Amino acid sequence: MGKRYTARVDAWRLPTSQAKRTELATAYGRGGFALLAAVYAPDAPGWLRELPAVEALRVVLLQNYTRAVTDHGREVVRRREAEVDGLPPGRCRLTSPYDTDARWGVKRDRFWNGYKVQVSETCEVGGGAHTTRAGGGQGQAAWLPNLITNVATTDATVADAAMTEPIHLALAARDLLPAEHYLDSGYPSAELVVSSRRDFGIALVTPVLEDTSPQARAGAGFDRAAFTVDWDTQRVTCPQGQANASWSPAAQRGTQAVVVKSPPRSATPARPVTSAPPPAAAAASSPCGPARSTRPSTTPAPSRTPSTGRPSTRCAPGSRPPSTRPSPSPACATPATAA
Repeated sequence: MGKRYTARVDAWRLPTSQAKRTELATAYGRGGFALLAAVYAPDAPGWLRELPAVEALRVVLLQNYTRAVTDHGREVVRRREAEVDGLPPGRCRLTSPYDTDARWGVKRDRFWNGYKVQVSETCEVGGGAHTTRAGGGQGQAAWLPNLITNVATTDATVADAAMTEPIHLALAARDLLPAEHYLDSGYPSAELVVSSRRDFGIALVTPVLEDTSPQARAGAGFDRAAFTVDWDTQRVTCPQGQANASWSPAAQRGTQAVVVKSPPRSATPARPVTSAPPPAAAAASSPCGPARSTRPSTTPAPSRTPSTGRPSTRCAPGSRPPSTRPSPSPACATPATAA
């Protein structure tokens, strides 16, 4: 066993065969449980179980392995399977024994283990030159650098939209709130558009988050934007003018949602389907939110045009996180969030 743990796991190549990888992972689990049994033995020094490395090992084993005893008294250790045994949420799962705060993150087709860093900065909208006056002389164009106004670091599982208000609070504490805040589509929501204007006097300038459903990507069937939703009457109208037969609040992956279904129809399909067809029974699901809207897919646009100063947030190298792009007024720079 000692030879197996002489080098860090990232210092050598893992087996290419999935069977051998599973065998190696199971061996790691058995070795870890054996070590914990020795540490927690009655005659072991008490300070051993208080070591941070021992606690990290205990949590990793609990999150990634199951241990059972057969009728014949044989101990069976195996890796947890998400569909069978369940796995802890990503925000709670330890991903490295060397950094217990790091988490796995995913953004579109990019995966990384670590953190997200949102850097907010000022930037010019337009030509990029400030007009300044030196003494009482003529106006002179000068190129001024963008200024970083805020840096926020979180683990990789924190959603972009969860950082919009904290960034505004951090800017307000230093009197750096912008008149307009430029953000990428992952940072705003209908509620944040309203609350940012109400609580901070900031106009969010941002694109609407694109629909990533199979229907929207394939251009087949109907996506959410094709349905008209009246939240007050709980009525959803499909593109053919048919109203829903049911309205069912639900939770989908921890997010509140409403699932609606229309009555079955005997008519032929309204649109040819070539790929990624929607379910046979016409159904649409729409996120639930405090805002009332007849088209949840449209987000109100800020009423003001971009100002001369604009903050933005870029990802820090190595962590590959989204950034923020807020726009500040010329006088005070404001952070922004970009993904």
